[in-house]
Amino acid sequence: MSDRDGKAGLLWFLTGLGIGTVVGMLYAPQSGSETREILMSKAEEGRDYVRKRAREARDQAEQWAQKGKEVYNSQKDQIRSAVEAGRQAYREKTSQPSTAESENL
Repeated sequence: MSDRDGKAGLLWFLTGLGIGTVVGMLYAPQSGSETREILMSKAEEGRDYVRKRAREARDQAEQWAQKGKEVYNSQKDQIRSAVEAGRQAYREKTSQPSTAESENL
C-alpha cells in the first residue's frame, strides 16, 4: 500500500510541477526571446563564476602544495642534520677507548 501512495505522491508532484510551469509561462513579464536571453546571460554569469572559483581553488591548492614542499624540505634537512650528528657522536664514542677497557689493561 505504501508503494501505491508513493506513486500517487510522485504523480501529484509532477502534476503540480507541470501546472506551475504553465502558469509561469502565461504570466511571464518578458517575451520568450527576452526570457531566453536572460537565461543565457545568467547561465554565462554562472559559468564564469564557476571558472573563477575553480581557478581560485587551483591557485590555493598550488600554494598549499608549495608550502607543503617547503615544510617537507625543511624537516628533511633537519632530520638529515640530526642523523649526521648522531652518526658523528657514535663514531667519536666508538673510536675512543672506553674507561672500562683501559682499567682492565
